[in-house]
Amino acid sequence: MKYLERAFPWLLLAPVVLPVVIWGGLIYPYLVPKTLSFYAISFVGMGVFAVLVAHGRAFFWSRLSRWETWIPAALLALAYVASAFGIDFYRSFWSIFVRGDGLLMLTCAVASFYLILLYADQRFFERLLRGVALVASFVAVYGIGEWLMGGGRIGGLLGNAAFFAGYLGIAVFATLAAAGPLSPGWRRAAYGGAVLQVVAIILSATRGTMLALGVAAVVALGYFALKGEGKQRVAAAGTLFALLALGGLFFAFRSDLAKVSFAPVARVASIGVNDPDVASRLFIWKHMVTEIEKSPWLGVGAEHIDVLFNRFYDPTQISEQWFDRSHNAFLDYAAQYGIGGLLFYLALIGSFFTAAARFARRGSRGTAGLFVLLAITYAVQNFFVFDTISSFWLLLALLAAFLAVSSDESSRETLPLPSWMRSASWAFALVLTCFIYPASVKPALAAYDLAHAYVYQLADVPKEVSYLSHGVALGTYGNLEYGYEAYDMYANHQAAALTGDARAAAYQATLSILTKDFDQFPYDARTALDLANVLSLAPPGVTVDKGLLSSALERAIRLSPDRAQPWYILINIAISKANEYPVGSEERVSGYAAAHDLLTRYIALVPALSEPYFVLAQLEYATGDPTAAAASAAEGKRYYTGDLETAERAAAYYENVRDLPDAAFFLAEIVRLDPANTAAASDLAKIQSYEQSKK
Repeated sequence: MKYLERAFPWLLLAPVVLPVVIWGGLIYPYLVPKTLSFYAISFVGMGVFAVLVAHGRAFFWSRLSRWETWIPAALLALAYVASAFGIDFYRSFWSIFVRGDGLLMLTCAVASFYLILLYADQRFFERLLRGVALVASFVAVYGIGEWLMGGGRIGGLLGNAAFFAGYLGIAVFATLAAAGPLSPGWRRAAYGGAVLQVVAIILSATRGTMLALGVAAVVALGYFALKGEGKQRVAAAGTLFALLALGGLFFAFRSDLAKVSFAPVARVASIGVNDPDVASRLFIWKHMVTEIEKSPWLGVGAEHIDVLFNRFYDPTQISEQWFDRSHNAFLDYAAQYGIGGLLFYLALIGSFFTAAARFARRGSRGTAGLFVLLAITYAVQNFFVFDTISSFWLLLALLAAFLAVSSDESSRETLPLPSWMRSASWAFALVLTCFIYPASVKPALAAYDLAHAYVYQLADVPKEVSYLSHGVALGTYGNLEYGYEAYDMYANHQAAALTGDARAAAYQATLSILTKDFDQFPYDARTALDLANVLSLAPPGVTVDKGLLSSALERAIRLSPDRAQPWYILINIAISKANEYPVGSEERVSGYAAAHDLLTRYIALVPALSEPYFVLAQLEYATGDPTAAAASAAEGKRYYTGDLETAERAAAYYENVRDLPDAAFFLAEIVRLDPANTAAASDLAKIQSYEQSKK
């Protein structure tokens, strides 16, 4: 039992190291190992806790009398209720590999919160802060090194710039809080680590976190300017004035600053309604609010934000094809768990302020102020991003420890439990430990298989199929992503690069996975569209199930009506059927008319999308109506905003009709967007040479 007592606090601290846990042998190597490791640590920690309680070990049970401590439990309970009445509890519970943010993760994070709350004392609090300071400083150094080696936006050991900055945005205040009790030399080292973390955040060019740190700085300086004394007050007021003046100058010259080559400055300066990313986010938030109003009380359950997104997806407003987050954590909570979920999430952040007030009354105003700034930074940055396990666990762990040390309890208490509970606790711990296999081990094996299927997708198709089959047979929650990734391999690589039996084997393996997912997840528009695309890319000589293709297209359009791809597939089917008949026949004419009708129907849905006009122009030109084709192409050019696929379609049309000036314009666009396209560069050079010879 002594060994368990000694190990328990280290189990509570173990997730501190998750940000540095990566493994290239898995699909999504940055997040999946972190999530699966967190599950395993959590199950072992809960099991050890149960054994310790049953054997009479004391904890700070009286801390549960404070109302703030029940917020995480209330949020978790609401999440389960909302998901039980939501779209699909299975998906809500398990999530997917790339996200790992479902009820299981929330359960483990909340359990960790309570274990820390019931155990933590001042010594544990300081250990937690020091551990975070050390790991976060290492993560920052790694990210800075990544920037020095390659430049651009950095994701460091979290694989994504927003995740990287979001984690450091919390950790930097823990690092500053850790510095207080240290010796002068170590204190300077902690301050240096905090500086490195801020530098790494800036180099990540993540506008939300940079803005959040700016707000926190203004709040801190404003406080000292009003409440400080003597030189401190003057210095704070002067710094605040200088900061606001600098901000004013930045705003005045932001159009010029948006053109500089340093990404952090350029991205901040580009913030505005005309920035494509900002405009896209505003469009998403507006329509997400509309969707939330349809299910305001319980939402749609965890991990189903993508269902709402697909309903209002508009290719003229949104650059991302498949969002599963609104890039606003507050809207995400409201969408998943209703208004109550949003209120509990706000209360969770607000509890930092109540704990800080108690902490300040005990004389530790510096640490209290840092945790207030932490809460402000987290709230502001999560208005633009969302959590991963690294940032969400860190938030809850720091909150639990902060609530613990801000309380007045000075002694632990034991629970009076019957003796039979001792044996039962070992059984409970064993069950929890066994749960590691379905929650951590099997998903790790499935992620390993999927990663290796990618390796062999072209080099050894039988081996690729074997890995896919083995991974699917494990029956994990990753099967939905198996469909996404199998589609990506087949549609974007194998269909063009493979022939004969190899292509047929790849096709059948992909079709099998997607068909199972199509049956299991009837709400998933992406699976429906992927299945339709794969069926339309069947190898020569393979009979396509037309009924399945029709069902997939119907579902894809019903769940996400403004997406172009399913409409294009329907149009291609109509043209292919028409081409089976002789030129001028009634069947051929009616087939082309059906394709024309489908195109005009889709254009009516999304009238500002450029590409369909060029598809229509090509069809009208092919059916002998060049005047209508020219008019459609003119509309396409009017709505063109600068994307590669549209430029390629437009260039092909204008080259076909010998409109060389317009062909040159779109060929130049292709070269701009895809400098490696030598064929387009060659055609452009020929046209330019020809036009020059005419002068």
